[in-house]
Amino acid sequence: MIAVTKTFLPPQEEYNSYLKRAWDKVWLTNRGELTLELEEKLKTFLNSSSIIITNNGTIPIQIALKLFGNGGEIITTPFSYVATSAAIVWENCTPVFVDIDPDYLTIDESKIEAAITPKTTAILATHVFGNPCHVTEIEKIAKKHNLKVIYDAAHCFGVKYNDESVFNYGDVSTCSFHATKIFHTGEGGAMFCNDAETYHKLYYSHNFGHNGPLAFHGLGINAKISELQSAMGLAVFPYINHIFAERKKVVDFYNEHLDLQKVKPLKIRENTDWNYSYYPAVFDSEETLLKVIEALAKENIIPRRYFYPSLNTIDYTKGKEMPISESIASRILCLPLYVGMIQEDLEKITQIINTQIQ
Repeated sequence: MIAVTKTFLPPQEEYNSYLKRAWDKVWLTNRGELTLELEEKLKTFLNSSSIIITNNGTIPIQIALKLFGNGGEIITTPFSYVATSAAIVWENCTPVFVDIDPDYLTIDESKIEAAITPKTTAILATHVFGNPCHVTEIEKIAKKHNLKVIYDAAHCFGVKYNDESVFNYGDVSTCSFHATKIFHTGEGGAMFCNDAETYHKLYYSHNFGHNGPLAFHGLGINAKISELQSAMGLAVFPYINHIFAERKKVVDFYNEHLDLQKVKPLKIRENTDWNYSYYPAVFDSEETLLKVIEALAKENIIPRRYFYPSLNTIDYTKGKEMPISESIASRILCLPLYVGMIQEDLEKITQIINTQIQ
């Protein structure tokens, strides 16, 4: 089977060498030396002022909403993974959807201000498929209305915008280190911020609120990553530039061999150093998309309808119509993209797609 993605696994002996350090220390969680080492490596590589690694990529969003949502209305995008809107509802806030840009697929910043009400407390926007939102305009709007900005940057490991890590934008930025992501810890994530006060709140919030073993700064939850997960991250880390390069080859092949007159690829925002995280293809209709899926499935090729459905259509979000997001969600398909794809398979995929869209 050719799946939409495949986890990059480092040599097992290299992973085992990190596990041995945890075994020797008899320290498997609670921010051991592997976790601290990984944080320092990532902070340097990403040129970020701070990082807190977590046990998954969703809980950083929940923590940010707990700190800044205050039970209010959260302006957000309907075109994201369900975790984005689910976190809003889970934290007893109300999602207020704003439609997306039809090319970049990120929240349409020109429509945000009209959605702001006295109940609005924050903007939660997604850098879709690693494609940055219009962060400078969003920052202007947030400052004007005294709102916090949280970025779901789950797909953004290594992405730069205007020569700056995309994680350095917003009051809090989050990332996923899930096994399907470019950089991973098996399961995991991270949260980033730019000021000491916010870092302090994020830190104690991810560790039960502790201020030392016997006192507490405030309310917290358990979002700590284990040493077993950090060992995987340390083993994957040396290969990150290889992973970027190999994924770029796949993206370049698709761009060169798909009929881009009839399949619309993602438009990357100007001044972005992208990370080749996904290859989303937008078809002219849902009917065409379903034909492509069926034809690929006959060859045991399994792409993914990602993101589908548009989040405003899920019952618990109680969203209004979002015509652009709903249209894109019905017609978009992420094609197989991972390290180790061979040219024969890529040729088969592009040939099948091109045949179905004629």
